[in-house]
Amino acid sequence: MPADTTQLVTYLVRALVDEPDNVSIVEKRTGSDVLYEVTVASEEVGKLIGRQGRIVKAIRTIARAAGSTADSHVDVEIIG
Repeated sequence: MPADTTQLVTYLVRALVDEPDNVSIVEKRTGSDVLYEVTVASEEVGKLIGRQGRIVKAIRTIARAAGSTADSHVDVEIIG
């Protein structure tokens, strides 16, 4: 997975929260699958999920599009 996708997910998440220094992103690989586990403060989780999950769906869509250029399946999981 190119570092560009990791940087993209990091940039998007940090732009959405009030305390970007408390964001932790762990990349887990299984073959061509990549999972980004995003850990934020519990009060920040709602900002990343959004109403009816719209924001997290948008983050996942952008990350998947970036990962598709490297023939990888990308997913993003929010952990509070």
